[in-house]
Amino acid sequence: MRKIIISTLVLIILSGCAYLGNAHYNELFGPEQTQPRIVAHNSAAGADFLQHVKPVLDTRCVVCHGCYDAACQLKLSSPEGIDRGLSKERVYDGTRLLASNPSRLLFDAENTQQWRDKGFSPVLNERQQSAEANLAGSVLFNSLVLKQSADNANNNELLDEEKFDFSLNRSQSCATMGEFDQFASEQPHAGMPYGLPGISREEFNHLQRWLQNGGEMAHINPPTSYELKQVKRWEAFLNQDSLKYQLAARYIYEHWFLANIYFATDDTPDSFFKLVRSATPPGEQIKLINTRRPYDDPKVARVYYRFMHERATILSKTHLPLKLNDEKLARLYQQFIAPEYTVTAMPSYAPKLASNPFKTFEALPIDAKYQFMLDEAELIIMGFIKGPVCRGQIALNVINDHFWVAFADPQKVATPAVGKMLAQQEDALELPAAEESNALAIANWVKYSVREKRYLKAKVELANQLFKDGDHLTTNLLWQGEGSNKNAALTVFRHSDSATVVKGFIGQEPKTMWVLDYALFERIHYLLVAGFDVYGNDGSSISHTAVYGFFTLRGRE
Repeated sequence: MRKIIISTLVLIILSGCAYLGNAHYNELFGPEQTQPRIVAHNSAAGADFLQHVKPVLDTRCVVCHGCYDAACQLKLSSPEGIDRGLSKERVYDGTRLLASNPSRLLFDAENTQQWRDKGFSPVLNERQQSAEANLAGSVLFNSLVLKQSADNANNNELLDEEKFDFSLNRSQSCATMGEFDQFASEQPHAGMPYGLPGISREEFNHLQRWLQNGGEMAHINPPTSYELKQVKRWEAFLNQDSLKYQLAARYIYEHWFLANIYFATDDTPDSFFKLVRSATPPGEQIKLINTRRPYDDPKVARVYYRFMHERATILSKTHLPLKLNDEKLARLYQQFIAPEYTVTAMPSYAPKLASNPFKTFEALPIDAKYQFMLDEAELIIMGFIKGPVCRGQIALNVINDHFWVAFADPQKVATPAVGKMLAQQEDALELPAAEESNALAIANWVKYSVREKRYLKAKVELANQLFKDGDHLTTNLLWQGEGSNKNAALTVFRHSDSATVVKGFIGQEPKTMWVLDYALFERIHYLLVAGFDVYGNDGSSISHTAVYGFFTLRGRE
């Protein structure tokens, strides 16, 4: 009898007729209850997931369901994202007056039930665990079935755009299982993958069998022994007790926290890691510090910088690769530890101080900070071109579609005289992130533009002193990469919602070129990367983008 009901249910969905509601699913299969789904990678179910299911999700689903702008916040790039499910609340909402609560995987909830308490609903069946219920009660499966029933589902060309809304701000249904039948009736062409050819029969069979058997999932293989050895060495370096080491580690973390770090001896890494803040020291299980920004108050006596294995699928849109090796470790030592300077106390995490790197890291030598950023300039530029926002228009509307980036020579612009001027102008260099996530857009624009003008005046006065002997601004002032560093010249390409950064001056001469000195480079990073809160209110986003545009425009003059 139950098989007849399930068969009827599938036929109803295929025909687009509204029939069952949430109460009916409860009557058929019982109430929803979160299920344990994570299994070992070397178990039979884990191996099947990694070999047959994950490749389908990675090639057909993750491109739309792997970032902050994923429809309904459904992230199919990791077991945690699949298990979390979907939410009707948008991450990008230009109309909200108050900041929303963050919903970052791994950080803002520790288990699936906590996500349910935050309003997320499942896409896998959480009612009675039977083969029939696992298919009938799965939003994911029914979305695939709806696609298979659509006209031209297996056409290799993009489907008729008149039937689909591809705009960034399109309305979202985010139907729960109890709402799905009505959704299918009203939007018969909204099956998954949305607006694209359907998955193949073989791919469908893999997903159907996986879902039918309970949707068990496994993480990718654990790190290799070589990678774990490198992690141990780097964590030892970043977590020494000396205040000098602690301040340097804090600076390094606030610039690398978005990077996908790898330790391979070549450029074919086995896996990636994220540099995170933890309440626990090396050797213990990582306990993530889940603040909105990398410099927010951790509310622990001591912060430890740890390398967390990145187990989610890597997306090109947000991929910021960073290779660490012995040479890089020695370089950091020479930049931040070897120089003679004293750190008497660790700086506060109060917002107005922590959001201003010129105050927080005043004790660090200016040439060390600037050269550190130049060494991985492509990575740092990637941070605010493609890093924290996922939806390009949040940061990219103020940049040209093709431009070059060069940098002022640190020997000429990272001198003690420049460092002294920056220290004198610390208050003028304050950034909108000091207002945290609930900012007033117009008020911030006025306030920070006045401060920017004050800083520019001091900068011009210093430049007049430095060039008083008749020197002129020529290409001799540009950093040459010490003869070997290809980060000295970069090209940014933008297309609608996406952008990328590559080494070298690529393409014909552009209309725009940036020449960044240390102060401008640092401010842009703390404005659009370290200080950007994707969950902030509309004023916060507008303030960051507007002030960023002001900085960059003035920076080209």
